[in-house]
Amino acid sequence: MDKLKTFIKKEIVLVISMILAAVSCFFVCPDSLYFSYIDYRTLVILLSLMITMAGFQKQNVFKQIGEFLVNKMNSSRGVIIIFVALCFISSMFITNDVALLTFVPFSIITLTIADRKDLFINTIVLETIAANLGSMLTPLGNPQNLYLYSLSNMAIGEFIMLMLPYSIASAIVLFIFCNICIDKKAIALTEKTTYFRTTHDRKLILMYSISFLLSILVVAHVIPYQAGLLIILAFVLIFDREIIIKPDYSLILTFVFLFIFIGNIKRIPALNDMLHAIVNSHEISTSIILSQFISNVPAAILCSGFTSDISKLIIGTNVGGLGTLIASMASLISFKQYVKTKNADTKKYITVFTVYNIVFLLVMIAIVFLFH
Repeated sequence: MDKLKTFIKKEIVLVISMILAAVSCFFVCPDSLYFSYIDYRTLVILLSLMITMAGFQKQNVFKQIGEFLVNKMNSSRGVIIIFVALCFISSMFITNDVALLTFVPFSIITLTIADRKDLFINTIVLETIAANLGSMLTPLGNPQNLYLYSLSNMAIGEFIMLMLPYSIASAIVLFIFCNICIDKKAIALTEKTTYFRTTHDRKLILMYSISFLLSILVVAHVIPYQAGLLIILAFVLIFDREIIIKPDYSLILTFVFLFIFIGNIKRIPALNDMLHAIVNSHEISTSIILSQFISNVPAAILCSGFTSDISKLIIGTNVGGLGTLIASMASLISFKQYVKTKNADTKKYITVFTVYNIVFLLVMIAIVFLFH
């Protein structure tokens, strides 16, 4: 029973999506149409990216880049700005989850060495906001972007141009926040990691670089997604088999359950008409509000079934990742990392997180209405 409670607490979104899918099956009996609900292309690209990023993480590629940049700074503000910038920029290419899994623990270690534990909360909260905002620029940045991009039939350039004004605006606001919230005291970083890589390690880095390129080519519709996945799976099964267990398969299952739920809802006329009326022409506001309660990935999948204006959903679900702690599931990653630190003040963290996020959310909503 304790294990079940722990699982439910850890995978609450998966459990809820599974329950919704199961309940919907009582209203629409399983049949051959169920297979048409699932966006296989999105799931394959997501899995390919997760495998690739797990490989890069294993080789500490992102952390090494971060250490090089951080060690160029000699003030606390400079160090924090680098951390925030790393989360913001890297999330565009390696996803917001991976950016936070990489740089939040690294920032905790760095600030501990520098005896600046007082900066933990501000730093981690700003890193989290940066990862969620930076990831909005590209289809690779987060799961809902990948799904909505696939659904929209946009070109990559078109997607980037759609989100570019919001990315630029958010980068400016982040820089202002860092200058307001972080002091300029001198900081000493005395410990540096020495990275020793064997020939095999370097070959693995090359392999994962090729895998990442393949993933981009699949996203850009240059090569079929089936071929991309087969090549990447062949790489890891031959050269780095243990990586195959690293991806977050619960996220893949969450997508599958939500696809089933939405597919069934669309086959129930009364519910389909009601949700279409709510979502259609109110895509941005609906997706922002929904994200606050069910997070932006489920909100994207839910709303996408009842509108054809996918570009507004892309904007709404990305902005909707700000706000509550569950608005973006990536935010829970950094929260869990902070909770593990000695003398963690979770009440203060949640307070600071909420205040900062609400400010950013209001600013981004104002910018959205400025452009619309």
